[in-house]
Amino acid sequence: MITSLKILSLLLNYPTRELLDDLPALKEAVNADRLLSSKGRKMICTLCDDLAGLDLYEVQERYVFLFDRTRSHSLHLFEHVHGESRDRGQALVDLREMYLNNGFAAETTELPDYIPLFLEYLAHQPFPEAKELLHQTAHIFEALRLRLKKKGSIYADAFAAVAELSKATPSKELLSNILAEPEDDPNDLEAMDRVWQEEVVKFGGNAGEGSCGPDRLRMQMRAADRRPPNETPPNIQGDQ
Repeated sequence: MITSLKILSLLLNYPTRELLDDLPALKEAVNADRLLSSKGRKMICTLCDDLAGLDLYEVQERYVFLFDRTRSHSLHLFEHVHGESRDRGQALVDLREMYLNNGFAAETTELPDYIPLFLEYLAHQPFPEAKELLHQTAHIFEALRLRLKKKGSIYADAFAAVAELSKATPSKELLSNILAEPEDDPNDLEAMDRVWQEEVVKFGGNAGEGSCGPDRLRMQMRAADRRPPNETPPNIQGDQ
């Protein structure tokens, strides 16, 4: 198992009392993982320390406000490339089938593209295969890192650790396409109501047709260009 990816999966999940109680053991496991550089280990341990410094209610409230009340920070991969389009349903089917074909059948109500679930799947794959899928999703992880860093969120360190582990260079074009989407305001309750009223993504479409695996997934991970015609994507400067 790829320990660092398993730990990142746990830290990006909805925080529970069990998670807070396990933080010392998670830090110990991180510091023993030589796949990460000292910088990467420090970033994960800093997130652990931050969570340990708050009570359960505080960490849960912060998590919901940050990840569940806006699409901009959604922890669902395809939200950032397909939104609510029909393509997302097929992409979810393909991702779920890839999990099952590789013997990964997690008992959860979460959609297959939920990032903690995706990272848990990768944690149980050979490292080369895990790196390949991290390369395919690098633009999504980087967009989340940049947006979370802009918000001053400690969770940006988790996505920085993923990037440090994969050593992937995200496509500037795909990253620009994601960042061109306006960021949601978590305090805009009317906008949040509109999101919940939209049609729920359903599994279906052409499920079962064609191949399901890294090649098909690679196409689905590429961001759909949803910018208005003639709009120029923003320049990606990176960290200053």
